[in-house]
Amino acid sequence: MKDPLPIKIHKLRADPNPETLTPGTMASISVLLVARVMPYLEQELTKRYNLIRMWDYPQKAQLLAEHASSIRAVVGNSGNGADAELIDSLPKLEIVSSFSVGVDKIDLDKCKEKGIRVSNTPDVLTDEVADLTIGLILAVLRRICECDRYVRSGKWKLGNYKLTTKFSGKTVGIIGLGRIGSAVAKRAEAFNCSISYYSRSEKKDSKYKYYPSVVELASNCHVLVVACPLTEETHHIVNREVLNALGPKGILINIGRGKHVDEPELVSALLEGRVGGAGIDVFENEPHVPEELFGLENVVLLPHVGSATVETRTDMADLVLGNLEAHFLGKPLLTPLV
Repeated sequence: MKDPLPIKIHKLRADPNPETLTPGTMASISVLLVARVMPYLEQELTKRYNLIRMWDYPQKAQLLAEHASSIRAVVGNSGNGADAELIDSLPKLEIVSSFSVGVDKIDLDKCKEKGIRVSNTPDVLTDEVADLTIGLILAVLRRICECDRYVRSGKWKLGNYKLTTKFSGKTVGIIGLGRIGSAVAKRAEAFNCSISYYSRSEKKDSKYKYYPSVVELASNCHVLVVACPLTEETHHIVNREVLNALGPKGILINIGRGKHVDEPELVSALLEGRVGGAGIDVFENEPHVPEELFGLENVVLLPHVGSATVETRTDMADLVLGNLEAHFLGKPLLTPLV
């Protein structure tokens, strides 16, 4: 397996003085920010462009009436992008730059139809998400969160915590052997785990065992990791049949997208003991999480923080800035998607 080529961030850092890039022109470009992002990115966008924040306009009609004819770029994230309606309402739109890897909130077909460029932030968050995936696996199998509560509550004085389950040597099945899936596999190998995977087609250059269906993959692994893009085909790719195949000793780890998993079916499987545990960073209707999960000690719940470190989010922000600057300077995009 070849490691993904890393993007050299130092080459993508946005110039701290944007006026040196395009004297008198960059600041006149209107950019619509449709999602709240880290302060650094918002501040840098404000320095470089005429930044329009969607939340400053409670009525979308007012926003469009005042700015539709001037907006040339949209910046969003994994939760908010540019649907067909928004794209059609912005006649001068040239580029959608997403502060995320996932772009299921962007109508890519509409962008292709209208010749609108699309960029995202791949590679720079791969290691961060893969690291967290291993952390989730350990937290679920070794009951780290519950052990912490056990100590804090004073229960340790009454007796030792029960035995848990080791990670080393387990079989890890990965749905989607892309950048992040491959990085997870590499880390799991360090724990002497055997790796298997499912993807749309077998990867001829992979040394890992391929299964032609998710059910077969789930039937033959202890830990099932969801790490594929969200598409119509992968919506609810983890369903009742897959969960039953994973079984009462298997655990599910979802660091992909919430809609990869049929959430009510997962809740039922966990409550009924048909699945041994779960580590979940993404949910179907964020920030809403099924309350039935709150009392389960074999479940670890995270608030969609796979890439949420200062270092990685800053690198992601620099890619957004770099793609916008490249586009408006007439240069190739750093990470083109469309």
